[in-house]
Amino acid sequence: MSASSPSYHFHPPVGRSLLLTALLGTLAQPALAEGDNTASTTTATTTTTAQTVTVTSDRLRDALAPTEGYTADTSTSATKTDTPLNETPQSVSVVTRQQIEDQGSESVQQALRYTPGVFASGRGAGNSRYDFITLRGFGGTSNLDNVYLDGLKLLGDAGAYNTPQIDPYFLERVDVFKGPSSVLYGQNQPGGMVALTSKRPRFQPYHELQTEFGTNGQRAARFDFSGPVNEDQTIAYRLVGQADASDTMYHHSKQERYTIAPSVTFAPDEDTTLTLMAYLQHDPESGFYGFVPADGTIHDHNGRKISRHFFDGDPGYNRFDRYQRMFGYHFEHRFNDIFTARQNFRYLSMDIDYNQIYSTVGSDGRNYVDDGEMLNRGASRSNESLKAYAVDNQLQADFDTGPVKHTVLVGLDYQHRQNTGTWQFGNANPINAFDPDYGNPGVTYNRPADSFRHKVEQTGVYLQDQLALGGWRLNLSGREDWARATSDDRNDGSSARDNQSHFSGRAGLLYAFDNGISPYLSYSESFNPNTREGEDGDILGPTEGNQYEAGVKYQPPGTEDQYTVSVYRLTQTNVAESIPDTNYYEPIGKVRTHGVELSAKTHLTEQFSLLAAYTYTDMEYVKTTDDTEGNTPYEAPRHMASAWGKYDFDSGRFNGLALGAGVRYVGSSWADDENTTQVPAYTLVDAMASYDLGQLTPDLNGLNVRVNANNLLDKKYVSSCTSLRNCYYGQERNVTATVSYRF
Repeated sequence: MSASSPSYHFHPPVGRSLLLTALLGTLAQPALAEGDNTASTTTATTTTTAQTVTVTSDRLRDALAPTEGYTADTSTSATKTDTPLNETPQSVSVVTRQQIEDQGSESVQQALRYTPGVFASGRGAGNSRYDFITLRGFGGTSNLDNVYLDGLKLLGDAGAYNTPQIDPYFLERVDVFKGPSSVLYGQNQPGGMVALTSKRPRFQPYHELQTEFGTNGQRAARFDFSGPVNEDQTIAYRLVGQADASDTMYHHSKQERYTIAPSVTFAPDEDTTLTLMAYLQHDPESGFYGFVPADGTIHDHNGRKISRHFFDGDPGYNRFDRYQRMFGYHFEHRFNDIFTARQNFRYLSMDIDYNQIYSTVGSDGRNYVDDGEMLNRGASRSNESLKAYAVDNQLQADFDTGPVKHTVLVGLDYQHRQNTGTWQFGNANPINAFDPDYGNPGVTYNRPADSFRHKVEQTGVYLQDQLALGGWRLNLSGREDWARATSDDRNDGSSARDNQSHFSGRAGLLYAFDNGISPYLSYSESFNPNTREGEDGDILGPTEGNQYEAGVKYQPPGTEDQYTVSVYRLTQTNVAESIPDTNYYEPIGKVRTHGVELSAKTHLTEQFSLLAAYTYTDMEYVKTTDDTEGNTPYEAPRHMASAWGKYDFDSGRFNGLALGAGVRYVGSSWADDENTTQVPAYTLVDAMASYDLGQLTPDLNGLNVRVNANNLLDKKYVSSCTSLRNCYYGQERNVTATVSYRF
């Protein structure tokens, strides 16, 4: 997204429970009923495994409960039911709360750095404002549409600048469901979705205070309190808050964030729960959002390289002030052993005030004036206000027909989003990219601001049946959507409208052997309507995608270890690309990707945990309207690999110490769709050390200190480019120290 184009069970008896969401004004899917309420069983369970701790007094489904370690057993992201991962015939990866903390993740995209099939560092160090996440080769601004919070889409406007971002401190886990997901969620990009799960109210007391300090002026103060409100334990609360600030690695660029997320769960009986949630966030400073050309970063310009600390704007002009407000609820009621009803609702409002000067090309198409050292610059500004809400109604039925067990889910959901505002593009004075002198931005706007309104509505009905017969698991799903997109130009009163209906289907077959091996096959579809206009003023048609996937999952019985391998072929048609220096887009044709993903979560010993992943992505434009046919899109590295290990000392003089280290390799990628320049491959090293100070003296019980170092060797690299003028430096070495007190 360039500055020049705003593109961008456990249940007591039969009961149920809820959870709560703490945050994010979001919601949480409930505390569903049924023990293993998957296609494989309808019997209740209150078991606690080594990897997923289901605390009965908290009344949470396994997929929503707090986890220990790096392994989660179940997920709701792929099926909206509490389904074991090794019985889900599609690829799902889970990043637990423990992994987020151990790796010192400061954003959702950082939390996904060690996840197969995910390229999460594309925008480098200048990515604090949004979570740009590429899934199976599909990403950029389009995947800003594919982030969900507690089962409901975060309804930002990826066609402008008004898109929400959730802080990882407020999350219990992050699930990545890879491949098309429209059959349950409606409009979506084909590469997959990122499903965030909020921290939720607990019926057992929990209290945490935390402070953090680090390089580039990083400082933060956080708290997380939860517990029952009354003696009967029918009401529980959670209150999570944070104040966070940093100077960033870029000159004249700062980040600042204040967030609070209260939530309350009412559980008057074992079959009914209601959770109310709010998430309030203000980002008065949102960090760097610029870029620099390939000429001067990937290769020298006149024998010199641009500093990775270079700020391409002007400190007196650049600004991005964002408010996010979310309010919602989750209601769930279990009628009997067969039927459970749920309703999730969330309302979102957002406002941004945005000014930016950014590097661009001149009228001659060059980055530098007369190929010297003065970098051409443009200017943009936008003021936007977004209102959105979403509701999802579900009825689940668990029953048998002879030897076949069914988990049937029928649903009706509705989404509504309207973003209004103004944006304007102009010129700014050039600046010396190698010896910048600020204070004379020279911003001029040659035409009035464009006043716009983007509106999207979607209504969908869906039906899913998860069938189990012996070791066989069959998932059959279908959905019909009715979507309406409107783009109004409020300057001249013109309007572009597009009404679309679409059917999405999915089928998956898996066999779960008693030895823990589960091979599977699946087919799934996606669609995504546009609000983006072509140069003729008409809204572009929807993109459509389909995927064939096969794989094997393996979890040795009685262990926390998980191993997966998946192969897939994924195709998207009617792909849209932004036209530089305009508000318009153009359809470019068809994109195909096929790939292989390997992952392992294992324990070499009781103390040593290991995560390993490998991703192979072969992506190609197979049909285009220009000369890019046969080329590979940008931000699609062919090879990626990572490994993270952690050793916990549990005896002797080092008792209470934990050491972790990781290596991330990102292969070369193309800097442009024309495939004229490559972004070099890079390898990064991360490290962590933590110590439980309570091992020194009982007076320090509950006190823990952790030090994280990302890019430990301080490698200087370009993380990716989205064109030859838009390249992004990667994060320099970043060291933070975090002190936590739990009581």
